[in-house]
Amino acid sequence: MTILIAGAGIAGLTLGLTLHQIGIPFRIFEAVRQLRPLGVGINLQPNAVRELFDLGLENPLNALGVATQSLGFYTRTGHEIWTEPRGTAAGYNWPQISVHRGLLQMLLYETLVTRAGEDSILTGHRATEFAQTTSGAALLVETPKGRSEITGDAVVAADGIHSALRAQMYPNEGVPVWGGAILWRGTTQAAPFLSGADMILAGHDTQRMVVYPISAPDPRTGSATLNWIAERRVDPTLGWRREDWNRAADLEDFLPSFETWKFDWLDVPTLIKGADVIYEYPMVDRDPVAQWTQGCVTLMGDAAHPTYPVGSNGASQAIVDARTMGACLRDHRDVQGAFVAYENTVRPRTTQVTLANRGSGPDAILQMVEDRCAGRFDDIHRVVPRRELAAHAAKYKSLAGLDKDALNAQPAIIGPV
Repeated sequence: MTILIAGAGIAGLTLGLTLHQIGIPFRIFEAVRQLRPLGVGINLQPNAVRELFDLGLENPLNALGVATQSLGFYTRTGHEIWTEPRGTAAGYNWPQISVHRGLLQMLLYETLVTRAGEDSILTGHRATEFAQTTSGAALLVETPKGRSEITGDAVVAADGIHSALRAQMYPNEGVPVWGGAILWRGTTQAAPFLSGADMILAGHDTQRMVVYPISAPDPRTGSATLNWIAERRVDPTLGWRREDWNRAADLEDFLPSFETWKFDWLDVPTLIKGADVIYEYPMVDRDPVAQWTQGCVTLMGDAAHPTYPVGSNGASQAIVDARTMGACLRDHRDVQGAFVAYENTVRPRTTQVTLANRGSGPDAILQMVEDRCAGRFDDIHRVVPRRELAAHAAKYKSLAGLDKDALNAQPAIIGPV
């Protein structure tokens, strides 16, 4: 069989590497003419890191990112609410890795070209439509030379939250759903904070910061690349601009709201002002749908389950999608049966995660403390008992497939190359 993949993001490239590993022919069609390392930082959870290690990427991935050691929740004044170990520090068999999204995408791309050849990925080919055929499916693409139709045994839509192929399946869905939160994202060269390998969230539902390193400190300067996200909620009736990772933001749109956020261990306004470029986009998702698969066509990644960037789950789930789909294609005789098996495995969990993230997911602990004491306390455990904090963290891990004992005991989806 030959699988036609729309999109060369993390989902599509991981699927390409997976199909090459198990010997299934494929081609990837990407809209942009040249891939570049765009974007800012992301987190890869241990379940996704395991899959990338199985694809033979352990050494370059470790060199590219930072093994996150802890996740801490703080008030808007910098007081600690709850901190827990992450990755191998928490007992997982694999680390949690914080990495620049664009550099990860380029690692996947370059590895795939090396293994499968340059003609495995066609850039400048924008997928616009699919069609079912008597022998499988066809993908319609727009190129600089015009429109063309490519036939194969199946089509996989990995073309993101604005997926043209999902829009064909659900023509009345409309634009993504926005609840009023705007994210400003950037990276800054700065001195490491706390242990140098920590991820922190500070604030509450209407205003918060997320900060974590995505590089080791430079031995010459001592500075690391710190990824940060400033979030603020506004009146959703004001409308929103279409999200775009490449649109520069205006510092004055949000910096005044964070001018007083100077903690003993982190100066937030100085961190923000140190960024070369700041990106802005509204925090959006889509309502879960009841079906991803139509015949020999299916959805994956953000085309299937776009969710709020809460719980460090988006890129990780896209990687798990790709590996699960590969295993189903390997184990089933027909494409349609494989796609149904993949969807039945993945969709129920991603639906739960999408809905949980609308309620702030694990980050809801911030608003819990804000509601109970306005973020002021002498002893946090008098505000929220430790067992309640631990139970809240464990509940989301279980929901997202990140329970430590269960993941460590889980057989490999496909196994190493």
